[in-house]
Amino acid sequence: MIKLSKRLQSIADLVTPGSRIADIGSDHALLPVYLVQSGRCPSAIAGELNKGPWQAAVRGVAEAGLANVIDVRHGDGMSVLNAGDADTVTIAGMGGSLMSMILEAGWQGGKLQQVKELVLQPNVGEDLVRRWLVERRFALQNEIIMEEDGRIYEVLHAIKAANADSHNEALYDSSFLPLKLTESAGRKLLYAMGPLLLREPSACLVRKWQLELAKLERICGQMLQSDTSEAREKEAAFRQEMNLIGEVLACLPTVKPSSS
Repeated sequence: MIKLSKRLQSIADLVTPGSRIADIGSDHALLPVYLVQSGRCPSAIAGELNKGPWQAAVRGVAEAGLANVIDVRHGDGMSVLNAGDADTVTIAGMGGSLMSMILEAGWQGGKLQQVKELVLQPNVGEDLVRRWLVERRFALQNEIIMEEDGRIYEVLHAIKAANADSHNEALYDSSFLPLKLTESAGRKLLYAMGPLLLREPSACLVRKWQLELAKLERICGQMLQSDTSEAREKEAAFRQEMNLIGEVLACLPTVKPSSS
């Protein structure tokens, strides 16, 4: 059996056993091969747009002797799927903006209506993915944050649920934080930092946002070199954001050991 990276293993562990999986942007199809080899999934679809990785995926699936149960498809995003093809869709290793666009195209095209589960790993822009899940009535069940090779990743697990609206309303209620926040400010904060991650904070979560604060500080330092009113306004907005992040980190309960 192939061995996955820590990042891909985190995704694999969230897939419901017995589900038919479609991995969008599958690269070399490592995740589908592992899920079928391990017996977690009976079949899989590996979708890949770029010709080189797609050809590598075809070879890898054939070498694993799984060509009869893993269908490697060449195409852009959800275009590789037909309605009812999969129970679970996984997407990993791209920005949240692109991921949200792919998900929305799949939704508009009727490709996601019968999908029961999404496992998503955006590299950046996690807030955009969380917003999309809420808008399309998927209920966030789990969030994992982890570090591998010096990079921090978040993995989101959501399911289609009849009670998604009430579930998400409670999930994105920031009143559990001992801060005075408006409803809109609280939701924005939870979209960015993760409603489940903040409820069970880890050292990895704190490290991620400490790094974000350092990045914002560097940006503010660059803005100080400009005398324009626009630069002053942007710096003030960044400072306000930094203060809020700092307040959140300061009020988190006792941090658990990092998963890294």
